[in-house]
Amino acid sequence: MIMIDTHCHLYSEEFEHDIDEVISRAKASGVAKFYLPAIDSTSLQPMLALEKKYPNECFAMMGLHPCYVKDNYQAELAIVEQQLQSRSFVAVGEIGLDFYWDKTFSTQQYEAFELQMQWALDANLPIAIHTRNAMQETINMVKPFAAKGLTGVFHCFSGSYESAKQITDMNFMLGVGGVITYKNAGLAQALQNIPNAFLVLETDAPYLTPVPFRGKRNESNYLTYIVEKLANSKQIPIETMAAITTANAERLFKVNIS
Repeated sequence: MIMIDTHCHLYSEEFEHDIDEVISRAKASGVAKFYLPAIDSTSLQPMLALEKKYPNECFAMMGLHPCYVKDNYQAELAIVEQQLQSRSFVAVGEIGLDFYWDKTFSTQQYEAFELQMQWALDANLPIAIHTRNAMQETINMVKPFAAKGLTGVFHCFSGSYESAKQITDMNFMLGVGGVITYKNAGLAQALQNIPNAFLVLETDAPYLTPVPFRGKRNESNYLTYIVEKLANSKQIPIETMAAITTANAERLFKVNIS
């Protein structure tokens, strides 16, 4: 069984003392690729260092996370643009809208999101979207870019069937993570009638740890619990769901498993 963790922050300080063991455990459980979304300029060096250490397993994205759109957002965006022009990345991300904690920079979030989507479109790259307390606003922002051919994934999807349908109608993927294992999340039901061709796996490690490890540090090894829950909810074999989501991730990011 081969799986791809399409969204994990393995370069973060939570893993600095045992990253080799973390990757080894994940590979032993069948996780073959790890996609690393950027947060802001402070994440760049450790992210690229991990990609360099594991060049055939770890793949970096580049983008400015909406929660890090602050007073210096223009300088941060300049770094994103410079990086996208200077080397290759597998995606622009993670980018989007987040109105959960603070709406002080909501106007700037819209500006940063739109600009980075245009960069992705220009570079023929997919995007990894972060959205919290802003699902419909995010979908509305993406629609005109999707109409021009932009693709990507709504990372850590936890919305309704109606939102999922709008997203897949744009030919965007849904990132399924630990939330699907949470008892009252309702995610399995929301995805019940969504075609499997739009689903990819992720952990968002070290965050959003699945049951039975909720409350502890998440890691890519736990992708097995996510694919098991997703497969059971869809009433197909676990190995089949792993193969489907792996093929979906390969198609989205244009990186073959072989």
